[in-house]
Amino acid sequence: MTTRVGIREVAKAAGVSVTTVSHALNEATSFRVKAATQEHIREVAKDLGYAPNRLASGLRNQRSQILGLVSDEITTTPFAGAMIRGAQDAAYERGYVVMVVNSGMDSELENREISMLQQHQVDGVVYARMYHQNAQVPTQLAGLPTVLLDAAADDKFISSVTPDEIGAAETAVEAIITAGHTRIGMINNEDDIPATHGRREGFHNALRRHGLEDNPGHYVIGTAHTQGGREAALKLLGQPGRPTALFCFNDRVAMGAYQAATALGLRIPEDVSIVGIDNLEIIADALWPGLTTVALPHYEMGRWAVNRILEDIENPGLPAVQVQLDCPLIERASLGPPPS
Repeated sequence: MTTRVGIREVAKAAGVSVTTVSHALNEATSFRVKAATQEHIREVAKDLGYAPNRLASGLRNQRSQILGLVSDEITTTPFAGAMIRGAQDAAYERGYVVMVVNSGMDSELENREISMLQQHQVDGVVYARMYHQNAQVPTQLAGLPTVLLDAAADDKFISSVTPDEIGAAETAVEAIITAGHTRIGMINNEDDIPATHGRREGFHNALRRHGLEDNPGHYVIGTAHTQGGREAALKLLGQPGRPTALFCFNDRVAMGAYQAATALGLRIPEDVSIVGIDNLEIIADALWPGLTTVALPHYEMGRWAVNRILEDIENPGLPAVQVQLDCPLIERASLGPPPS
């Protein structure tokens, strides 16, 4: 039978007191121990195979060191992995684990799942949505530290993290303008959601900033998938004085724009440049040429949500904050100078 290595064994092997080991291995108190001593103790602990007794620690702190992540459908979307991985990485670094439940947009099932998490005495909940939207937080979560992931609440009493939709669009259009384009079209989403309004505002902001014409004929709305992008792009690229570049609501729409350009005998990027938003790699990397796009910060949002929950747990009463994270440009080959 293997004997469990405890804090006393680590202290004896390291030649320090039990108190020093306790402080060195506890993130909240490690500042009390010199960095060199911390490193020595951690190396000894690793060599001995020491693992902290999380159950005892939780009992002392009255915490389970478990967080819940409640989603609607994100576990079935291509972005789920990044958001969940970000949440899990941040939790692991602080000695927590994340329990993920998925309601499939069934409110009754969601209520049962939240009750199950409460029975497991989770210390807090990340309430996640599959895309940026306004969310109604379940009343069951009242009194439990909660952070919204890829969503925001109207009351602003709950912290939230979302992409900077306006900034994402401005980044995309600035890249198009930098490449030399002055006739720029946009294919936007027809749904009444924050991304639709934010990306339209960012598109117009970038044009105005450079004194470019905001041509109503170069702005089309449609469904936010491949067919909608194809139909909208056929309208934009088939008109006289057509745009030389298209900014698309997302990568699926951009894929439809590729199809329209091919149907019209236009080369990408020699005849028309195309830029999307998402960095959905199964599309952006697979298209030929590769799609220049703006990445949504799913991993970073997952990390932020968990770190914020832990701040709320450790510092009750912190004022809620609503954070928008930057969205970087991912350059591939679909953006080039306008045709001469």
